[in-house]
Amino acid sequence: MDILLSFAERGSKAAPAAGPLHRIYFQYLCGEEFFCHALPFDRSSMTRWRGRMGEERIMALLQESLSLAVKTGAMKPADTRQVIVDTTVQPKNVMFPTDAKLIHRARERLVRLARKTGLNLRQSYVRVGKLALIKHQRYAHAKQFKRANKALRRLKTYLGRTIRDIGRQIAGDAGLDALFKWPLYQAATVLEGKAHMPYEFGVKASVATTLKRSKGGQFALHAKALPGNPYDGHTLASVIPDIEETIGNEIGRILADAGYRGHNAPQSHRFRVVTSGQKRRVTPAIKRQMRRRSAVEPVIGHIKAEHRMGRNYLAGQQGDAVNAILAAAGYNFSLLLRWLKGFLSLLIALFQLRPKPVAA
Repeated sequence: MDILLSFAERGSKAAPAAGPLHRIYFQYLCGEEFFCHALPFDRSSMTRWRGRMGEERIMALLQESLSLAVKTGAMKPADTRQVIVDTTVQPKNVMFPTDAKLIHRARERLVRLARKTGLNLRQSYVRVGKLALIKHQRYAHAKQFKRANKALRRLKTYLGRTIRDIGRQIAGDAGLDALFKWPLYQAATVLEGKAHMPYEFGVKASVATTLKRSKGGQFALHAKALPGNPYDGHTLASVIPDIEETIGNEIGRILADAGYRGHNAPQSHRFRVVTSGQKRRVTPAIKRQMRRRSAVEPVIGHIKAEHRMGRNYLAGQQGDAVNAILAAAGYNFSLLLRWLKGFLSLLIALFQLRPKPVAA
C-alpha cells in the first residue's frame, strides 16, 4: 500500500521509505496501529521486494487499479474495448554521455568515495582536473579540436592514475573491492525527434490508454518497458496480448500514430489496428475516433512528470520494467483518489442540502 501511495504522489526516490514517517494517513492506510517515529523499513528492503515480485506480479497492481476503477464507477468495462497505443522514452538516471564530463565526474566520485573509506591518495587532481575540463570545453567550442583532444587525454590520465592508486590500496580487501565496483547501466540511445532533446538515454516504453475518457479520467491500461530500442510497429506482437491479459477483455480497435506503420500485430488483430494517415478501411466513424488519438500524449506527460517515469532510478532491465508498471499504476490511483474525493464532496454537499425539520 505504501509504494502505491508513493507512486500516486510526486516524490523523490526515497519517498517509499520516508512517506509513512511524515503523514499519519499513510501509516493508518498501511495498517499501523500506533504512530511510528522511525522508518518502517530500509530502502534496500524495497529493492529486494521488487526483485522478488518481478514484472508479472507487479502487473497485478495495475490490474487492481483498473478493477477498482470499474467497481467505483470511475470507468466502464466497455471503455477498454478501444485503446490508444504509443511509445515514449523512460530516461535512466545517467549523465548525458559527453566524454570529458563523464571522465571528470568519474574521477570526482572515486576521490569522494576514497576519502569516505579513509584511503590516502597520492593526488586527488581536484584543481588540475577542473582546469582541464574547462579547457576542453572552451577549445571544443572554438573548434580547436587538437587542443581539445589534448585536454581530454589529460583528463583520462588523471582518471587512470586515480583508478590504479585506489586499486593498489584495496587489493585483497573484498569489502572495499565490492564498494568500488563500477555500476552497470543498461541504457539505449533513443531518438524521438525532439528539437530541444534530440537524444534520450534510457529504455523505450509502451503506454496504452482508453480511447474514450471515462468518468474518472483517462486511465492507463498498460505500460511495458521495451529493451533494445525496437521499432514501434514491431512491438504490437507482444504488447497487444499483454494488454488483453491485463484488462481481461478483447480489444476491438487499436489507434496508433504513423510510427506503427508496417506493424506485426497478431493475425486476429491485424485489421483492428488503425494508424495515422491510413487511407484504406477508414470509415467516417474511425476518422472521428482518430481525432482523439493524441489524447494519449498528456497521459504520458503526467506519468513522466508526476509519477516517476521521467527519470528511472531502478537498476537493470527488471528495474526498467517494474518502474514503468508502477508509474502507470500510480497514475491510475491518483485518478481514483481524485474521483473518490469528488464523490465524497458530492455526498457531503447533498447531506448539507437536506431539508431540516421545522420545529413545532
